[in-house]
Amino acid sequence: MSIELLQDLHLLTREGQLNADARRKLKQIRHLVGLLRPALDDALARNPEPSIVDCGAGKSYLGALLYSLVLGPAGRGKLTAIEARPELSQQAAARAARFGQDRFEVATGAIGTFIGVDGAKRPNVVTALHACDTATDDALVLAIANNADHVAVVPCCQAEVARQLESSKPSDPVNAALFAHPLHRREFGSHLTNVIRGLVLEAHGYKVTVTELVGWEHSAKNELILARRVNRFDRRARETLRALLERYQVEPALVRELTARGLDPRAEPTS
Repeated sequence: MSIELLQDLHLLTREGQLNADARRKLKQIRHLVGLLRPALDDALARNPEPSIVDCGAGKSYLGALLYSLVLGPAGRGKLTAIEARPELSQQAAARAARFGQDRFEVATGAIGTFIGVDGAKRPNVVTALHACDTATDDALVLAIANNADHVAVVPCCQAEVARQLESSKPSDPVNAALFAHPLHRREFGSHLTNVIRGLVLEAHGYKVTVTELVGWEHSAKNELILARRVNRFDRRARETLRALLERYQVEPALVRELTARGLDPRAEPTS
């Protein structure tokens, strides 16, 4: 990775020095890329031109690093960064051109508009790092709808389920006590959201691993969900998901959007 790129990403000072903040960021990056590496290596091993899609990419720092560390040295494969804000996607495209990342494509628009691409463009790896609002769920829908081989998301903005819990009235007072207070409701809602995300992936045939990002202790959003597609579906995960949603009387955006696309993760498999 070039010094110039690290400076452009604010990981080195203008003088090429590492300050304390940059050291922390580099530690985070090394750890994150190390966790993503098996998925990226698998995509390269199984596909002549693997496709990586980074959703809610922001300034595309993650994409720039993955290209520099993985796709660039491999000499093949394409990385697509999806970002809804034109000013950020323009910055990412300019950086890619400046550093000769010719297989780095920037797509401007909502993630949902890129769901349902033809088979030739099926993403092999879908990532979303702290994608805001419902972008994490949109990334999961994109991955599931397009049968992506690997998924890696660091979730963000998990307030929707907490709001639904506010009107939830479980018959069991023990369950109700878990989120009776606003602070507990927010924390429990965040946890429940990620549990549901993991079950949805499992329901669609993914093997899921959940881990913590080392060096991200300063952030409350340091949970990494990794998934690898191994089957068409998992009946037990669907049963568990149905029971969980019924118990807490919630239906997050991820479940609603998949259901609208004929991919209800609660449905009994037809074969």
